Amino acid sequence: MLVPLSWLKEYVDLILPVEKLADRLSLAGMEVEEIKRQGDWWDPAALLVGQVLAVKQHPDADRLTLVKVDYGAGTEQVVTGAPNIFAYKDVEQLPVLKVAFARNGAVLIDAHSEQVPRPKKKLKASKIRGIPSNGMLCSERELGLSEEHEGILLLPEDAPVGMSLRDYLGNEVFEIGLTPDMARCLSMIGMAREVRALTNAALHLPLDETVISGGEAANYARVEIANPELCNRYIGLIIKDVTIGPAPKWMQEHLTLAGMRPINNVVDITNYVMLEWGQPLHAFDYDQLQARATRAGQPLPVITVRVARAGEKMTTLDAVERELDESMLMITDALGSIAVAGVMGGSETEVSAQTRTILLEAATFDNINNRRTSQRLKLHSEASQRFSRGIPAQLNPLAARRAAQLMVEYAGGTLVPGALDTYPVPQTRRVVYTTASNVYRLLGMEVSLETIAENLLRLDITSEVLSELPADAQGAPVFGLQSAPGEAVLRCVAPWHRLDIQVPADLAEEVARIIGYEDIATTLMSDALPPAHINDFQRVEEQIRDILTGCGLLETINYALTTPENHDKLARAELGSAEASERFITLLNPLNVNRRVMRRSLLVSALENAASNYRYSPRLANFELGRVYLPEKGDGKLPLEERRLSILLTGQRRLPSVHADPAGAEPYDFFDLKGVLEELCARLGLPSNSVEYVAQSSHPTFASTSAEIRIHGATQGVLGEIHPLILQAFALPAEARVYVADLAIAPLVKSGWQLQPMKPISIYQPVVEDLAFVVGEEVPSADVQTAMRQAGGTLLSTIELFDIYRGQPIPEGHKSLAYKLTYESLEGNLSETRVQDLRNRIIRRVASSVGGALRE
Repeated sequence: MLVPLSWLKEYVDLILPVEKLADRLSLAGMEVEEIKRQGDWWDPAALLVGQVLAVKQHPDADRLTLVKVDYGAGTEQVVTGAPNIFAYKDVEQLPVLKVAFARNGAVLIDAHSEQVPRPKKKLKASKIRGIPSNGMLCSERELGLSEEHEGILLLPEDAPVGMSLRDYLGNEVFEIGLTPDMARCLSMIGMAREVRALTNAALHLPLDETVISGGEAANYARVEIANPELCNRYIGLIIKDVTIGPAPKWMQEHLTLAGMRPINNVVDITNYVMLEWGQPLHAFDYDQLQARATRAGQPLPVITVRVARAGEKMTTLDAVERELDESMLMITDALGSIAVAGVMGGSETEVSAQTRTILLEAATFDNINNRRTSQRLKLHSEASQRFSRGIPAQLNPLAARRAAQLMVEYAGGTLVPGALDTYPVPQTRRVVYTTASNVYRLLGMEVSLETIAENLLRLDITSEVLSELPADAQGAPVFGLQSAPGEAVLRCVAPWHRLDIQVPADLAEEVARIIGYEDIATTLMSDALPPAHINDFQRVEEQIRDILTGCGLLETINYALTTPENHDKLARAELGSAEASERFITLLNPLNVNRRVMRRSLLVSALENAASNYRYSPRLANFELGRVYLPEKGDGKLPLEERRLSILLTGQRRLPSVHADPAGAEPYDFFDLKGVLEELCARLGLPSNSVEYVAQSSHPTFASTSAEIRIHGATQGVLGEIHPLILQAFALPAEARVYVADLAIAPLVKSGWQLQPMKPISIYQPVVEDLAFVVGEEVPSADVQTAMRQAGGTLLSTIELFDIYRGQPIPEGHKSLAYKLTYESLEGNLSETRVQDLRNRIIRRVASSVGGALRE
């Protein structure tokens, strides 16, 4: 929110310097993100307040004048064509005309440039139609104050001649970042109340002198509220005989500094009061409402606050036709909707230059409904920002009277006596209780009840001390209240404008803000810290991250939300083959159509990520640790949230380099992925014989190369090459080779695996020999190695497959597997006879187990 200090000064005395005030507000929860200084680029010696002494006709130009200007240190002659100065040419007795005078050398904005933003230029002495011109009379555009350039800027008569414009016109504006609980500060008076409380300065609220008694307003319209739970109060005032025109200059300046564009006096007044009091207002063209009522056969307009009907549409002030649903609260008449309640008005009843009678609306709408309506329509406004955070119903008449008073004064209107005030849900008074011990518990500092009461009174929170908690004070007002037996209780009544005061913790927070968070002493815990418990899941996941990044992979964090269609693509199933509500956890209010269900597989996220990044880099080596959501495996109320690991490899195995790669630009293959998984399991401490990779004959997700991952005999994951049809479905090139793995994390979590005992190391010379076996093509190497280990026992320390051969003289349908075997003993050197016996036992076991014959 933008807070001009010149405007804020109208409601509260600013007794602190600007920087100290900004610090005080920031430490109290209203962070001043930036202090903007209007005119900070103006040269104080070259841009001054001047007074026009004489205006003469230019001898050689009909529309130019010669102006004599006193700027305090002398006088200069300036040639200008400003129409608001031309009107005073050759007038002997000039009125007091104070202007913004720029001396030669001043830097000004080039008002005639079409660039955005307009550049600055230095003013030089010149001759215009043969007459010297030393300086310039500046418009608002040349000073960067606004886009106004029809005439020069005329200053108030009391502006001191010779004072620098930076000192006279310069203004500081606070840009404040407000959290949702500080919605009361979305107004100048709200900020003034905070400054008063924090600095103990005097507050000056506008006088409320408007009288709306009487009943004539009822002769103009009626108001009905069909949904009182969504609209607590609705007030309408009638202002007739208005004249639409520009708002007064001071009001336009206030709005511009606060970040709003002036439009006309009526609209500007509603915006001004909204920024002043925090109450959004809306002005309807009453004559248009009456015309609509006449078309509907009604004598008077009947304003009805109700939810929209199915299929109902309306065109808002931004000229966009919007489709409504039955959850949206609308302002309607006999012919349909005329405004989206608390968001934006309709185009059919907007104020125009022909408007003569105004129906002024001030209301309180349900904040949650308003926020949802604004989000669904993708229509955010200053009004919805305030309504979505809560507006007190008691503010409605106060703001309406203030706006009516300004319309009478600056739009020439006449206020019709009486108000159309429908108030079905009166605002309740908020009473909250607290104790000194409860404040100490929350703040960690001793504060007496008297000090608490004094600080709260600065925020208009009145209080009284009670000897005990009243019997009827149970429930929300004492939620979280803790007190000692027999301790005095403080009964606090929040003012009508503080909707955020609800529980004792709110009172403690206000005490801390007024005292100052910086003055709360640092204290240590008086109790021992609870013992730390090792979370094996988190520990193993961190190990997995370290291991996989060490293997050259990058971690990705993907959305847990996706679409059923992408799951169907992964399974190569017909899209929409099963109801999403049965297979997935579905969001009731998704942000967009591509994020509407919770994923069932990490591979979907991996391929979505690859599709987004492949065009930038065809080499991807990624992994993700995340959850999948399986409703059918849950407890019936909540789904099973299983932690899983996915890995994706595609592109070249090695990164591009200026150095020649002897292997060439080799792509990743299935065994790169398998090697990463083997390294992961080994580094996590899983025994090598507990992990198996079993080839699959067919799988809808994969091409010919795929395998199950079995840990301790149970299938825990899968790895393989993605089928080309699936790549095409995810908008990836069909020729790309993409390898993925999906693995459950739970089987990898076991704290004992990191406590493996050291194996004894033999001090005797090992015996190394090579054996090659001819086996059927269908026999996996793992089965051959299992047979060799069973036969070799403890003497066979390592087995390494180093060659696979097919071709002559190997029979067709067979292959040759060559292994390097290492024998060693802890007891002594192995004799030749013992090695021969061991070799023969291995050969026999391979033959009997897998039908393998020793290759000669």
